[in-house]
Amino acid sequence: MNKNLILICDDQESIHETIGEYLKLEGMDYVSSYDGLEGLNKAREINPDLILLDLMMPKMFGIEVCKEIRKTNNTPIIMLTAKGETIDRIVGLEIGADDYITKPFSPREVVTRIKTVLRRTTNINIEKSKYSVSYEGLKINLDNHEVYINNELANITPKEIKIFYILASSPGKTLTRDYILSEVWGYDYFGDTRVVDTQIKRLRKKLSTYDVNWQIKSIYGVGYKFEVC
Repeated sequence: MNKNLILICDDQESIHETIGEYLKLEGMDYVSSYDGLEGLNKAREINPDLILLDLMMPKMFGIEVCKEIRKTNNTPIIMLTAKGETIDRIVGLEIGADDYITKPFSPREVVTRIKTVLRRTTNINIEKSKYSVSYEGLKINLDNHEVYINNELANITPKEIKIFYILASSPGKTLTRDYILSEVWGYDYFGDTRVVDTQIKRLRKKLSTYDVNWQIKSIYGVGYKFEVC
């Protein structure tokens, strides 16, 4: 079995040393980068299994690195930051991070989160790889993260596709914000349900340009549901 390869992007050498030792103990390999631009280039070059990405780095902030990666790649990303404000957590999740850890942290906690995210994303790939959702004028394919609307490839991000798939897989059923948050980001206590509202708002805006007979409907105070008109 191949070892999981983790890309650590952080400008503090001590972070690489401590987390790196714990990763080795768990049978994982890692590659280091010490600024955002180098991290982005290495992410494209080595295609790691997971990226630890610091929010504040020289040359290119972690948020910008995450945005660039998410344009073409769904590699799991865990954001690291010294900031603990809710707004930072929300921004990190909105632009595609899978988890969020605030400094200071223990290396053991970080490695535990890494294992959890890797296990979750692997299970999702295995369980859903053979599934797609189709309606008149709509096809959502999780194998290649593509959505076709009226036979046209839609410009939708990986997180938006996951949300769309979850809703379309249960037509007419109201799904709570907490449920969607847990299914898409994999936990229900580190995030904020406003992330779900923001993602669905963006998804709806993209969908509004198409002539279709289905919609994502808001259920006040509860959540959302996919409804065929």
